Amino acid sequence: MANHHTQAPAAVGETTQHEESDVNIRAIFGFGIGLFVVAVVVHVAIYLLFLYFSNGQQAANSVRQYPLAAGQENRLPPEPRLQTNPRQDLQDLRAQEDQLLNGYSWVDRNAGVVRIPIAEAMRLTIQRGLPSGSAPQPGQPAAAASAPAPAPPPAQRAAQPQPNRQPAPSRRPPTPTQGKRR
Repeated sequence: MANHHTQAPAAVGETTQHEESDVNIRAIFGFGIGLFVVAVVVHVAIYLLFLYFSNGQQAANSVRQYPLAAGQENRLPPEPRLQTNPRQDLQDLRAQEDQLLNGYSWVDRNAGVVRIPIAEAMRLTIQRGLPSGSAPQPGQPAAAASAPAPAPPPAQRAAQPQPNRQPAPSRRPPTPTQGKRR
């Protein structure tokens, strides 16, 4: 074993020290201080750049005013102004429609046609059924054949048994998209 080295015992008074050639402490600290200085300089430069752009933007906003738009901030459009308060207009429209659907009024006073509330109309339609569209009989005017029979007085209506009516099926064939949900 020619390559086998034996270590000599350390001298009694000797102290153990590190290698000075491996790490350069002075260069590491110098690099860290330089990096910090560069970061501070970059932050100051960016801050000054933002100040410059901010002042330039304020100056541009105050100077740039279109000559035709100057002094016309509160000018209204010409008449007729169609909707000055759209929310109130919508509320008024809905109130008017609710009044038509839920109130009584004349449609044609001379012909005796009145408007009744929608709930009452649906109830009467269920009670009386829908008028049939049969062809007029010979000797009968066309208007008489299509007119529904007059309603019986309320006392007779209560005494009459009500037939159990089912809604009529739709006459249209279903389209390919009906019933399919995505």
